[in-house]
Amino acid sequence: MMVAGIGSRKGVTVEDVLAAVETTLETHGLAMAALSALATAPLKQDEKAIFAAGHQLNLPVIIADAAAIEVASSGTISLSSLSQDLAGTPSVSEASALAVAGRGARLLGARTVLGPVTCAIAISGDAP
Repeated sequence: MMVAGIGSRKGVTVEDVLAAVETTLETHGLAMAALSALATAPLKQDEKAIFAAGHQLNLPVIIADAAAIEVASSGTISLSSLSQDLAGTPSVSEASALAVAGRGARLLGARTVLGPVTCAIAISGDAP
């Protein structure tokens, strides 16, 4: 399973989210078809653009469980004090991707920041 974790400022557009996902995939030499899902934190459950992006990409958007994000936070690479203060994790995108990708998941690299959106890719522990 390959998951794109999404973090954002309030009020982002679907174009912002799609651009961040595309840029992050390009950074890792991956195609959109490789993704299994988008993920984000409970703090972002009302951010319509993230769900609209999932709809356009025909991917589920999974709200990671807060407890799973807390556990996954130890595996993040990036540190945002704002994210830590608001969401309780050093990186919403990285922790969400790890939490949804499941046990043994790993990040392909640090999150990509593109304007008001961050995106990180995690693969499940059983992925090559």
